Amino acid sequence: MTRRYGIDTSVLIRLITGQPDDAFAHCVERMRVLIEEDGAEIFASNQVVGEAYVTTQHHYGLSGNEVRAALLVTFQSGLVAPLQGRSVLDALEASGNPGLMDRLIAGDYASSDLEVLTLDRKMARLPGSTRL
Repeated sequence: MTRRYGIDTSVLIRLITGQPDDAFAHCVERMRVLIEEDGAEIFASNQVVGEAYVTTQHHYGLSGNEVRAALLVTFQSGLVAPLQGRSVLDALEASGNPGLMDRLIAGDYASSDLEVLTLDRKMARLPGSTRL
């Protein structure tokens, strides 16, 4: 049986920033061993993606565009995949409003076959969203 893991925000931040160097190298090496030797699959939840998005802007001074690009590169590395799959990649590739956090929220609800209720006009434009 394939072992499946979910990473927390601290791991994803190391992967997208490469900082600090020793923590980044440690994460990459341990994850490679899990994948290559144990055949594991490693995922990041929408909550982890959202937290990493906000945290790296605040603590590392990256722009939203820089963080989205770094997340895409990280998900293309083969080390970790978004738990919600293609919808997260689509959200990262999208620009403008609604923003990434709203897209992640909508994608998370959609994965559970739920419609989003919102007061936000921009978010209401997303498929599966209804403005109250």
